[in-house]
Amino acid sequence: MKKVVTFGEIMLRLAPNGYYRFFQDDQLQATFGGGEANVAVSLANYGLDVSFVTKLPSHAIGQSAVNSLRKYGVDTSKIVRGGDRVGIYFLEKGASQRGSVCIYDRAHSAIADAQPSEFDWDSIFEGVDWFHFTGITPALGKNMVEACRQACIAAKKRGVKISCDLNYRGKLWTRAEAQEAMTDLCQYVDVCISNEEDAKDVFGIEAENTDIYGGKLNKDGYKSVAKQLADKFGFEKVAITLRTSISANDNDWAAMLYDGENYCFSKEYHLHIVDRVGGGDSFGGGLIYALLSGKDSQQAIEFAVAASALKHSIEGDYNMVTVSEVEKLAGGDGSGRVQR
Repeated sequence: MKKVVTFGEIMLRLAPNGYYRFFQDDQLQATFGGGEANVAVSLANYGLDVSFVTKLPSHAIGQSAVNSLRKYGVDTSKIVRGGDRVGIYFLEKGASQRGSVCIYDRAHSAIADAQPSEFDWDSIFEGVDWFHFTGITPALGKNMVEACRQACIAAKKRGVKISCDLNYRGKLWTRAEAQEAMTDLCQYVDVCISNEEDAKDVFGIEAENTDIYGGKLNKDGYKSVAKQLADKFGFEKVAITLRTSISANDNDWAAMLYDGENYCFSKEYHLHIVDRVGGGDSFGGGLIYALLSGKDSQQAIEFAVAASALKHSIEGDYNMVTVSEVEKLAGGDGSGRVQR
C-alpha cells in the first residue's frame, strides 16, 4: 500500500447554520479542517496509508482535532503535542451574489509557534512514497518556512515525491513574502497544484484574456501558465483548477494537467454548491491518489476533478467519498439519481 505524509495546520471551524450570517443565529457549528488535513482525509477514504503531521495542544480541543482525523483512518502518531491553542477560522457561507467570508483567529496556534527541530523528518518519511504540503503552512511564519524546507530536503534524500498546492492566502502574508519563500521551496517540488489566481499572486504568472471576477476564463491561456511554471522550477507535472464563478452557489468547475508533453483538460461540471471550502484540497487528494494508482494524465485529471465536484456537495472541510463514487462520476454518471 502506498504511503503518504501531509504537513500543515488543522483548525477548529466555527460556522453559522445553513446560510445565516455571523450571529444572525445564536449557534455556531463546530468541525475541523485545514488544507493538508483535508487532503489526508481524502486519501484515507481512498484506502491509502496516510499520516498527518502537525502540532496540537494536549488539551481537550487539541485531542478533538486528533480524533476527527482518526475517525477517517488518518495516522496521527506523528503529531507533536504541545502549545496552548488550536487555530480557529470562522466561516460564513455565501449565497447567490453574496460571497462566503472566512475570518482567521490562528495567530500563535501550536503549529504556528512550533520550532522546526520538533519534527523528526527522517523518522516521519521512513517507508513513505509521497509528501504533500501547501503554501498555507509556510505562510504561518518564518519558522514554518524552515520546517517545510527541512521536510522537503529530507523527502528528497529518500526519493519521496513532493506535491505542493500554492494556495496563496493574502490574509497570512504578502505577495512578496510568498514569492520569496515559495521560490525556494518549489525547487524541491515534483507536482505543483495551482488555481486560476495562485500563479499570478505568488509568481506573477497569469493567463491572458482572463477575468476571474467577470466569469471569463481563457482556458488555453493556462497552457502558458503551466509551461512557465514547469520551465521555471522543473516540475514534472502542473495541475491548474479552473473555476468559473457564476454566483456563490453556482460554479463551472474543470482543471488541466500538464505533464511536460501533453495538456490534458478535464470535462467541465456545473456545480450547485453546498459547501465549497476544501474543494481545492479534495482536488489535490484526488490527483495524488490517481497518480499513485498509475493512472495516465487524462485519467488522473478526470478523477481529481470528479472528486472535487463531489466535495462541493458535502458540508464541512472533509471530502467523504469513496473511489467508486468518484470513478462513477468521472465515468459520466452525474445524474444524481437515487441509488437503490
